[in-house]
Amino acid sequence: MTKRNLVCCLIFVLYVFHFLLPYAAFGDEGTTAEVEVGWVELLVREIPTTGFGYLLLFIIIAVTLATLGKGADWLVDEAVILSSRWGLGKAVIGATIVSIGTTTPEAAVSVLSALQGKPGLALGNAVGSIICDTGLIIGLASLIAPLPLNRQLASRLSNVQVGAGILMVAACFPWASPAKVFSQGGVLPQLVGFVFIILLGLYIWQSIRWAGSTPSDTEGTEDMHTQNGSAFWTLIKLIFAIAVIVVSAQILIPAVSVVAERIGVPKHIISATLVAFGTSLPELVTAITAVRRGHGELAVGNIIGADILNVLFVAGVSAAATQGGLQADGQFFQFLFPAMLFILIVFRGGILVSGDQLKRPFGIVLVGTWILVTILSYVLSIEMH
Repeated sequence: MTKRNLVCCLIFVLYVFHFLLPYAAFGDEGTTAEVEVGWVELLVREIPTTGFGYLLLFIIIAVTLATLGKGADWLVDEAVILSSRWGLGKAVIGATIVSIGTTTPEAAVSVLSALQGKPGLALGNAVGSIICDTGLIIGLASLIAPLPLNRQLASRLSNVQVGAGILMVAACFPWASPAKVFSQGGVLPQLVGFVFIILLGLYIWQSIRWAGSTPSDTEGTEDMHTQNGSAFWTLIKLIFAIAVIVVSAQILIPAVSVVAERIGVPKHIISATLVAFGTSLPELVTAITAVRRGHGELAVGNIIGADILNVLFVAGVSAAATQGGLQADGQFFQFLFPAMLFILIVFRGGILVSGDQLKRPFGIVLVGTWILVTILSYVLSIEMH
């Protein structure tokens, strides 16, 4: 089997995983309440509020944290082996195959929200994930250690990243009645959703082409390459590692949410922090593990790829699955879209001026930008309500 065929097969498997996860997690006959909460959280809520119940919850949290860490270790190892075997570079593997897997929670939440008649939630989840991924996660990763960059490839991928964000805003803009943009908002049409899916395929194809024209960053991985089995076995282990991370995240967040609720943390705080943060948890653990193991290129590629996928895949499939498209109300144009574009442009500017590394001072800028955007979102939310 050729390298191109292996890439296509893996991407196909991960796409199927994206589509099946919502139904595996929630069921296609669930009630609205069940969809909003999820069957995992329903099971966790059945744990009694006794001393034994709290002990069981903390055991669940500890075990899922351990499996998250182990899954991230496996994922990084297999992704590095794969990049060495195929000669594509860690950034490209992170921006395509790994990011397809780690954006599964966003895809599950968004597609299900769209199918259940909540298109605004689907679009909001995609935009919020881009803000969190770019500001918080890549910022934290660069604070742990400077992130090495393939300047040419990172610039190209980042251009696509910013372009995808601008394209989503332009597609949602009410061009027929621009004066009403801040009051009524706009819609991401169903047809544009299908266009986004086509653009996703072109993005993956072009990324692999770019990788072939840039120097490989897989020096030092030859021993790992030779000591492991076939490419097919590497793909199986990579898929398994992604599944471990995603499933662990889906168990961890409900468990932590239930504990927080039982000790008196308000529900709106839980939903605005833990639940929103939970869909980006796979990218977070993958990025931190990659940096700790000296593979910062993988972390950068994963975050850039996740942002692009949040537009072209998560929002695209959600819109394509909804006859009326995804509604973007006035709040998107008042704050969410500007915040998303601002943080993407800050990141793009950082790549432009950082040379061959994203250094710690830039990590402070990114995390600070994310904190500013988050505080402003809370302030505006309070004012609107």
